[in-house]
Amino acid sequence: MTDIRDLNARAVRDSMDIVRQVQVTDLGRPTPCAGWTLADLLGHMTVQHRGFAAAARGDGAEMKHWEFAPAGADAVQQYLAASEDVLAAYAALGGELDAVFDLPEFKIDPPRFPARVGIGFHFIDYVVHAWDVAATLGVGYVLRPELEAEALRITLAVPNGDNRAPAGAPFVPALDIPEDASTLDHILLYLGRTPDWRPAA
Repeated sequence: MTDIRDLNARAVRDSMDIVRQVQVTDLGRPTPCAGWTLADLLGHMTVQHRGFAAAARGDGAEMKHWEFAPAGADAVQQYLAASEDVLAAYAALGGELDAVFDLPEFKIDPPRFPARVGIGFHFIDYVVHAWDVAATLGVGYVLRPELEAEALRITLAVPNGDNRAPAGAPFVPALDIPEDASTLDHILLYLGRTPDWRPAA
């Protein structure tokens, strides 16, 4: 069985390659995340890396690790540094994938998950967020074939009910999925994204 950390690392490094293309002048662009500019999205992506890294180190319950701030002029450098931080934190777990992650942004009591499950959440977030940034920039995003099966499995395990209705929910309700949808489109549609999204002119 492939280690979820390996799949996650490939997804995160693909996101890094896309984020490296961001220019300061791009930060005000609208994104597929309704109401968010690219600065908001990169700020969210960066702090989520920091929060998950803290969770891997046993300190995820501290809300200071999850405090959101829009990205500034150093957005790319901050994102790349946070990416390396979370990948290092996961690697340091060794074989302890049943260790507990505290993820306080999940509205359950208690918000605690085995490491392998928490890393799975992180993995699918960065498949989708890599696509978000690519769509914002108008560049291509290809989901690696070796990531497809596990990404789709984790996606379809995300509940699609009232949990998606409140403002600020991680995902909006699923959209209709054509029978001939690609794996990436299936993931995006199930998580409420529109695969042919383009920024308004």
